[in-house]
This record gives sequence, structure tokens and C-alpha cells, in this order.
Amino acid sequence: MPELKTVCLFVITALAEIIGCYLPYLWLREGRSIWLLIPAALSLALFAWLLSLHPAAAGRVYAAYGGVYILMAILWLWGIDGVRPTLWDLVGSAVALVGMSIIMFAPRGT
Repeated sequence: MPELKTVCLFVITALAEIIGCYLPYLWLREGRSIWLLIPAALSLALFAWLLSLHPAAAGRVYAAYGGVYILMAILWLWGIDGVRPTLWDLVGSAVALVGMSIIMFAPRGT
């Protein structure tokens, strides 16, 4: 069960980071309101806090988190931007998730 909790926490963390980066993108590239920077900043602060909730060493968490972030970014591309992922997008995401799983869930020597 700790594995499921870790993955769910990574998913929420990735959403916070993506939203925190997407909102300034909308302001800078799409001409949307500058007021989007306020929820963007809050979302990025939430992202940093969520990363701190993992019991593993920070470097290991950051490295493994990247795998989940890749998948979430591809899903965002599809769901929000309306760009269907290619087979290679999905294969790359799967490889990244395998890497995340090895980093986070491999047995550790004591």
C-alpha cells in the first residue's frame, strides 16, 4: 500500500507543477490575464510542499518523480491541449515509469 500512496502523491505533485507552469504560459503565449500568475504561484508552492511529504531521501524522490511527471505531462498534452500522444510518447512514458519504480521501490540494503 505504501507504493500506491507514493504514486498518488507523485500524481498530485505533478498536477500542481504542471498547473503552476501552464498558467504563466497562458499569460505569456496566449495573452491571458496576468492574474493567472497568482494561482500559478500558489500551485508551485503546493508542488514544493508535496515533494517534501515523501519519507525517502530528497534526491531519490526528485529523480523518481520525473518519471511520473513525464506521464502526467503527456496526459495533459492529450486532455488539455487536445494533442493525441504518439506511440513513442507512450513508450517513453512507460520507460520513465519503470525507472521511477526501480528508484523508489527497489529493495535497499541496510
